[in-house]
Amino acid sequence: MLAPAITNALTIDVEDYFQVSAFAPYIRRDEWDARECRVEHNVDRILALLAAHDTRATFFTLGWIAERYPQLVRRIVAQGHELASHGYGHQRASDLSQAEFRQDITRAKGLLEDLSGTPVLGYRAPSFSIGTGNLWALDALAHTGHRYSSSIYPIKHDHYGMPDSPRFAYKLASGLLEVPVTTVRMLNRNLPSSGGGYFRLLPYSVSRWLLRRVNQQDREAAVFYFHPWEIDVGQPRIAGIDAKTRFRHYVNIPRMDARLQQLLADFRWGRMDEIFLARTTSPIPAAA
Repeated sequence: MLAPAITNALTIDVEDYFQVSAFAPYIRRDEWDARECRVEHNVDRILALLAAHDTRATFFTLGWIAERYPQLVRRIVAQGHELASHGYGHQRASDLSQAEFRQDITRAKGLLEDLSGTPVLGYRAPSFSIGTGNLWALDALAHTGHRYSSSIYPIKHDHYGMPDSPRFAYKLASGLLEVPVTTVRMLNRNLPSSGGGYFRLLPYSVSRWLLRRVNQQDREAAVFYFHPWEIDVGQPRIAGIDAKTRFRHYVNIPRMDARLQQLLADFRWGRMDEIFLARTTSPIPAAA
């Protein structure tokens, strides 16, 4: 008898193209309001895509975006999706002091809850910026009423990552649940298998194989993520950026829509809170 299909978590980091961390050296924060904002149209496209596939997801939403597009926040919730926090101003947690981080997450959580009328239980740090140097941020999340985080990426990367951390959901002493973005263990290392630039760069068949491996061999739910700007072929091109940043940001964006359509057809998807918060998980290992 075949095991039942696993429901994976589909997550969207709601930020606009000019807010990505890689563009921070090129676009000042005080220029954001002067930029063409395209996030509302792109999120509406995602909502329509999810509705067509009868799929619910988790939207990790910036407070900065919610403040300017409150009706978008309400549409997300009205259509049955989970509203979670991506912080207020897309500042990396690793760049903030403890007081600044607590202020950022408290501001974002309060704003999202006031606009939506629903509790905000989840948080994802911009650029997965919680790691060995700022694990205090996890305690701050628990103390401010968050139930789970998806902020530690257990890979080695030039901008983020904590490769020795657990690959799957685990509970900390504070009661906070950490739900890492999914990796595949191969060749004695963790390989990314769950969205972002890797999903655009690699052939879709590779991503599908990696996700199926997690479901079938690990018997775990995967956590997949993408951004609204990744489906936006018409977004303005940022001048003066270096070649590496240009490649990472723009590679295969025209193929993204078709790949998401196939992804939704090939796997079962749901919300982070409904998949993980009801589960019993092991304590975080002392070594982590």
